[in-house]
Amino acid sequence: MSQALILAMAAHVALAALLYVLLTVARAPAVWGVGKRADGSNPFAEFEPRIGASLSNQFEWPVLFYAACILLLLGTPGPAAVGLAWLFVAGRVLHSVVHIGTRNVRLRGVVFTLNFLAVLGLWVLVVARAASEPLA
Repeated sequence: MSQALILAMAAHVALAALLYVLLTVARAPAVWGVGKRADGSNPFAEFEPRIGASLSNQFEWPVLFYAACILLLLGTPGPAAVGLAWLFVAGRVLHSVVHIGTRNVRLRGVVFTLNFLAVLGLWVLVVARAASEPLA
């Protein structure tokens, strides 16, 4: 189970890396002049701020995801922890797709709620383990 939890964390790192690549591509016309339209404008200008905001979001609530996962890795994480971790990662991917591809704030909020609840669930597992195991 530890490997599955680490893979979920690695998947989120991969998402953040992908967003960095997308942001670099979106900024390339303005920064390096690569990919400009004939009129000199950036074809990705509409998406660049949304990609940047989505990337920024990967360093907010996910910090609590990583903290919970690391604490759970101090023991043997169970299937509930692994399931919640992968739910979180899937939700983060979906959140980025909605954030970048649409302007639907309501849908983005619903997807964020899934991420939020998954991390809270992980923290319930952390606290339950701490309450049931004696401190060393």
